[in-house]
Amino acid sequence: MKKLIYIPVLLLLAACSNKPKDKAAELADLKKQQADINSKIAALQGSGAGQDSSKSTDVSILKIAEGKFTHYVDIQGKIDAKDNVTAYPQSPGVITAIYTAPGKHVSKGQLLVQLDNSVLRENIAQAESQATLAKTLFARQKNLWDQKIGTEVQFLQAQTQMQSAQKQVDGLRQQADLYRIISPISGTVDQMDLKLGQVAQPGATGIRIVNADVLKVKADVPESYSSRVNQGDNVKIIVPDGNDSLTAKLTFAAKAIDPTSRSFAIEIALPTRKTLRPNMTALIKIADYNNAKAIVIPVNSVQKSEQGDYVYVNDNGTAKRKNVKVGASYGSQAEITSGLANGDQLITAGASDLNDGDKVNVLQSAN
Repeated sequence: MKKLIYIPVLLLLAACSNKPKDKAAELADLKKQQADINSKIAALQGSGAGQDSSKSTDVSILKIAEGKFTHYVDIQGKIDAKDNVTAYPQSPGVITAIYTAPGKHVSKGQLLVQLDNSVLRENIAQAESQATLAKTLFARQKNLWDQKIGTEVQFLQAQTQMQSAQKQVDGLRQQADLYRIISPISGTVDQMDLKLGQVAQPGATGIRIVNADVLKVKADVPESYSSRVNQGDNVKIIVPDGNDSLTAKLTFAAKAIDPTSRSFAIEIALPTRKTLRPNMTALIKIADYNNAKAIVIPVNSVQKSEQGDYVYVNDNGTAKRKNVKVGASYGSQAEITSGLANGDQLITAGASDLNDGDKVNVLQSAN
């Protein structure tokens, strides 16, 4: 009986003697151990320990060689005819005759439309009769004067009356000409909407005539390019709707800046082509910088860091980082002014996954 009584008491005493540890202290100790382990792992990863030294990254390379680099200023313009005018009457009147139609070729000075000038024609007929009479009287007076008959005053009066009558006829004829629409240039009738009996008004009712044989491109260039765009610059012109492109020279660059748009006008003369028409949209590329011996690489090959721009080159199967200085860039190409030389093998595809010293496997090479 005594032994059975003592056993529970001993178990109770043992349980009271094994007190649990402080959980907060235990948690702090584990965190310290975790921090030490993470620090050691990072150090080993930085030294390359545990990595497969035989592993390489697949890349494509571009062999560097000097070439031509051109920077362009891109402007949108439109094609216009050098001779593109609208012919108007100079006096209002009712249209009595139309001598042309849209699409017809006309010559400079050709009569296109006649307005009603019947009153003037009657006045001209009357004035011509008076002029004829005055001319006859002068001829008779001159004959008398040649025979020393009559006075000099009579002769001069007859001469003056004849000249005055003729000037009156000429003046009336000039007035009658104001009631006509005359073509000021040779070209094609591009637009006209006139009808017999319609009242034509100066500056409102006219006929547009275009000489499509002589075309030009017109555009407005922002003021910021005023020092870079000059007459004589080489120009590339792309006409998307005409599926055409050509090279030309900048034939005109205005010196004055438009105060409203803060731009200046340019023009480029175009050769005669069937694909080009007035008012077509034209994309203009003006060459404002050229380097015949430039090192040019794809823009997306250049990577950036706080220390500056850099690229990777292939050095006998190993990626080597090179700091570069980028000059001008246009489109997908960038000019490198320092950091690369002829013969360098620039890593293009796969460069974003590399670190300095990584092994590379060249899959594709381009010159």
